[in-house]
Amino acid sequence: MQTYMVGGAVRDALLGLPVNDHDWVVVGATPQEMVAAGYLPVGRDFPVFLHPETREEYALARTERKTGRGYHGFAFHADPSVTLEDDLGRRDLTINAMARDEQGRLVDPYGGRMDLQARVLRHVTEAFREDPVRILRVARFAARFSDFGIAPETLELMRGMVAAGEADALVPERVWQELARGLMERRPSRMFEVLRECDALERLLPEVDRLWGVPQRAEYHPEVDTGVHLLMVLDMSARLQARLPVRFACLTHDLGKGTTPASVLPRHIGHEERSARLLKQLAQRLRVPTECSELADVVAREHGNIHRSGEFGPAAVVRLLERCDAFRKPQRFADVLLACECDARGRLGMEEDAYPQRPRLWGALQAAQAVGTREIAEAAQAQGVTGPQVGERIHKARVQAVEVHLSA
Repeated sequence: MQTYMVGGAVRDALLGLPVNDHDWVVVGATPQEMVAAGYLPVGRDFPVFLHPETREEYALARTERKTGRGYHGFAFHADPSVTLEDDLGRRDLTINAMARDEQGRLVDPYGGRMDLQARVLRHVTEAFREDPVRILRVARFAARFSDFGIAPETLELMRGMVAAGEADALVPERVWQELARGLMERRPSRMFEVLRECDALERLLPEVDRLWGVPQRAEYHPEVDTGVHLLMVLDMSARLQARLPVRFACLTHDLGKGTTPASVLPRHIGHEERSARLLKQLAQRLRVPTECSELADVVAREHGNIHRSGEFGPAAVVRLLERCDAFRKPQRFADVLLACECDARGRLGMEEDAYPQRPRLWGALQAAQAVGTREIAEAAQAQGVTGPQVGERIHKARVQAVEVHLSA
């Protein structure tokens, strides 16, 4: 029975990156021997155990055999005869197919260290083609290690998998899981560039894929192409360290521009409502968490108004705050404003520009929130005023508060 540290922990240590999680593979043991040694079995599809003290995961060395299409179409085999090389050979990329033994010696049968040095993402064996999730994983790793290129033969293999329909068999939950992780990487634009290169974006996110080749007005978008703008917005969201819901809103804020009639280009009148409808379809299909989909809906509908809000008077500002549900959900509104800043600065030559709309609207919300709504309601009730008229008084008081704030 031999134990090896494998995968990301080995890779990140060689890159000089922090190692937060460890994965372990055990060679030459049976499940019964693991239980007898105090390990707790937790794997449903194949033997995985928790260490009795550290609670880290230890998996028996295993191989897998393709039995059907998609992510779940596998049969796993694990017994003491499976070697470490067998186990590493079923992994996705060479940089993830390295191990260290109990003495700290590197085990690298597939050239992962050389590919790390060459900054190349390369599949390990032809078994790569059996799991379509690996298309998403390669794209995600490209977003994490943005200075790594993809080996031409790996990219060609990914294209072949898409053409064979493997990407169509991915379950929505797994697609969302990988997309969410990719959005949170250092350069999320790379994930979508890679998915386009291997033709997977059209199959997984057709609403997003349609944005490339669609022109915009150059006076507002010097980069012109809507798809190029999207990538810049995503990278700005990473630069500003935005949370996942904000980054998802950045991804989907302009979906409607992909359906603008060619006869009216480069103008995109009414794209906000089209964006919201397409977002709803995408979110339902991928089962996107509610926090992400609701924030993205507000951004899709209102980002144009927020950009123009510097021209709004107090009454228009309060109406905007009300449409965004900012009084009930101020933290979400803060995220809306951040997404809009990412949109404004995700443009060629505008990356360092200020975005005064964000502090202006946030200050307006603070001023409006300071209005004593309970006192207004109690005073109205004492005068026999109820129902919508109370709301009108509160609205008027908020407008007056915002007017004072904006004139200060």
